[in-house]
Amino acid sequence: MDNIVIIIIAAVAGLAVGFIIAKMLEKSNASQVLKSAKKNAASIIKEAKSDAEALKKDKILQAKEKFIELKAEHEKVILNRDKKMAEAEKRTRDKESQVSNELSKNKKLSAELENKKKEYNSRLDLLDKKKSEVDKMHRSQIEQLEVISSLSAEDAKAQLMESLKSEAKTDAMAFIQTAMEEAKMTAQQEAKKVIINTIQRIGTEEAIENCVSVFNLESDDVKGRIIGREGRNIRAIEAATGVEIIVDDTPEAIILSCFDSVRREIARLSLHKLVTDGRIHPARIEEIVRKTRKQIEEEIIEVGKRTVIDLGIHGLHPELIKAVGRMKYRSSYGQNLLHHSREVARLCGVMASEMGLNAKLAKRAGLLHDIGKVPEAETETPHAILGMQWAEKYGEKGDVCNAIGAHHDEIEMNNLLSPIVQVCDAISGARPGARRQVLDSYIQRLKDLEDIAFGFNGVNKAYAIQAGRELRVIVESEKVSDDKAAQLSFEISQKIQTDMTYPGQVKVTVIRETRAVNIAK
Repeated sequence: MDNIVIIIIAAVAGLAVGFIIAKMLEKSNASQVLKSAKKNAASIIKEAKSDAEALKKDKILQAKEKFIELKAEHEKVILNRDKKMAEAEKRTRDKESQVSNELSKNKKLSAELENKKKEYNSRLDLLDKKKSEVDKMHRSQIEQLEVISSLSAEDAKAQLMESLKSEAKTDAMAFIQTAMEEAKMTAQQEAKKVIINTIQRIGTEEAIENCVSVFNLESDDVKGRIIGREGRNIRAIEAATGVEIIVDDTPEAIILSCFDSVRREIARLSLHKLVTDGRIHPARIEEIVRKTRKQIEEEIIEVGKRTVIDLGIHGLHPELIKAVGRMKYRSSYGQNLLHHSREVARLCGVMASEMGLNAKLAKRAGLLHDIGKVPEAETETPHAILGMQWAEKYGEKGDVCNAIGAHHDEIEMNNLLSPIVQVCDAISGARPGARRQVLDSYIQRLKDLEDIAFGFNGVNKAYAIQAGRELRVIVESEKVSDDKAAQLSFEISQKIQTDMTYPGQVKVTVIRETRAVNIAK
């Protein structure tokens, strides 16, 4: 136990001695480090001082050089400014010398102007004196004239003005008269020039309408088939179409006679189809005629469309297009109505262009001006008024409607298109060869014959044939008996004799046919 304590005490004592020795060694090392640090700091401070001195000398040299440069630039600026100031002083001195010269010149001019003014004033004084002398002389002459003429100056002046007024009025009237005559002459010449240019620019055709068509056959054997047994085929064709078929000795041809070109065309096309097909009997005839009539109606619409397209007219109502197509199968005094209307439309377009008006609107009015001549049902309304009513109904402009209604002076014209349409209608109809009025009156007579027949009850169809010498009437068998048919024939003949004027005589044939049709299924 005592040994352990001794060991511990010895160890503690050893540690204390070691600690003391370590401290002493550390103190000696620290003093050495401090001495070396001081030496290093002294050397660094010495080097810094030497570097600072060198940098200071450098900066001083740079500052001196910069100062010298700035001084040189400043001296240069001062020299330039002095030079400019010297130049400005020189220009100022030059201006002053010029101004002094101008002032001297102005003084001389002022002196000259003063002299001229004095001379002018003296001349004015002299002129006033002369004027007063002239006035005195003038008054004295007037007084002498008043004494001689026994009139005062005012009275003489009034008389002179009166005479001058009457003379001026006479001259003015003569001038006005001359100007009006020249204007009329010029206007007439210009109007003639416009009309002549318009006519020359439009190609025209002569009237070629007639009342017969020739149907050519491949051989005369076909004639017998067209006539049929006991003439039943030819009677069926005439009854279905209303066209008289003339079979004579003309080789390889038969003649279709009818005043209505639509009926004649239906009959011609129907015969062509029947002959081509070879089957010719009454039932087939009625079927072909019915189909052909429908085909003609479609063709009418197509003709109307082609016409408006050719003339460059757009937006026309379908009913008006159909009316235009029907014109192809109508005539006016022997002149084809469609050709006439197309011609009038072209004339109107050219004339409107010459006058600076709307050519398209003029063409529209020219084409539609005679649509009142193609009604589906006969009417007593004048064709111009009827055409105007149709145009209004189908949305045409007021100018076009007025031009249609006024082209025969039924109504008053209210725009420039109306006289143009009237003039062009006259140009188209009045040229040589355009119309045959005898044919038109003949066709009207045939229409009147048919209208008389339609005025009786039970009449289904009525056809005027043989150039108006026969009226063929087809009646409904349910409404008209055989006895009534004979009576109807007599009544129609008496009505024709009473109401119409015609050459020769008219044969009235009433046909009553009973037909029973059944279908086996």
